[in-house]
Amino acid sequence: MSRAFRSKACAALALWLACTGAAFSQTYPARAIRLVVPQSPGGSTDQVARPLAKQLGEALGQPVVIDNRAGAGSVIGTDMVAKAAPDGYTLLAVAASFTISPALYKQLPYDAARDFTPITMVSAFPNILVVNPSLAVSSVAELFKYAKANPGKLNYSSSGIGTGTHLSMELLKHLAGIDLVQVPYKGGAPSVNALLGGEVQVTLATISTALPHVKTGRLRALAVTSAKRVSALPDVPTLQESGLKDYEYSSWIGLLAPAKTPRAVVEKLGAAAARAARTPEMRTVLALEGAEPIGNSPDEFAAQVRTEIERWAKLVAATGIKAD
Repeated sequence: MSRAFRSKACAALALWLACTGAAFSQTYPARAIRLVVPQSPGGSTDQVARPLAKQLGEALGQPVVIDNRAGAGSVIGTDMVAKAAPDGYTLLAVAASFTISPALYKQLPYDAARDFTPITMVSAFPNILVVNPSLAVSSVAELFKYAKANPGKLNYSSSGIGTGTHLSMELLKHLAGIDLVQVPYKGGAPSVNALLGGEVQVTLATISTALPHVKTGRLRALAVTSAKRVSALPDVPTLQESGLKDYEYSSWIGLLAPAKTPRAVVEKLGAAAARAARTPEMRTVLALEGAEPIGNSPDEFAAQVRTEIERWAKLVAATGIKAD
């Protein structure tokens, strides 16, 4: 077979695939779409995915049905979508921990970077660095000074090993050069309850979980993890403002499809999901979580996923963090 013939054949195949994908997208979706949530009902991802499914279904003209597939730290549901047909009828709702798991778990049955096509980041929300008021610090600088003078004597709670609160605190420790001891709990609420009860002295918590206790004075807020201050706590500085120049972290919820989903379908889903994320109904839901709608493009979300996978891999390599 000549090189010229192969080139013509490849060009013809590419044209055929493009035309087929475009034709498919014109009739897509023709039936209900399944949105897999790899957590139990009522979890943080599920609470965003359910109202999003309603809004997305209205935007696409077909029902979007939630399918909770919890187990093995979200691996079961995530792997199911990785192996699903790439036709746009099976989607995955994931949290930021999706980009953390590849660094901690080497035996995952899927490749986070290779086996999925990002659609959009639905929402993002920063965490708050909070301490128990019994700890005599009122700023990030004072906390770091105390931690450096008392290495290994301060405990921090996380919502579990390998979660966003775990790795984001380890990133803070790494950049600040301090030694805090992790005490993992089964979820964000138990983690904050441990801080309230004095079992630990500090934590990074979601705004929705910590804010009520900050307002009543049961917790002291030192900083937020985002690049900008948040409207719910306008007087609380960011960690960057507090001297940790390279620190920025936001939790997020996003949508993925199996790899090789037709580009035209991905773009249609991305546009519809972005619109759904910004509806008044979704804004109300997200505000309760201290979150903001994002609705970025598939390419923008894909770039962020790659960047975060690389960032957490570098952190784990540099610090020797273990999953067990």
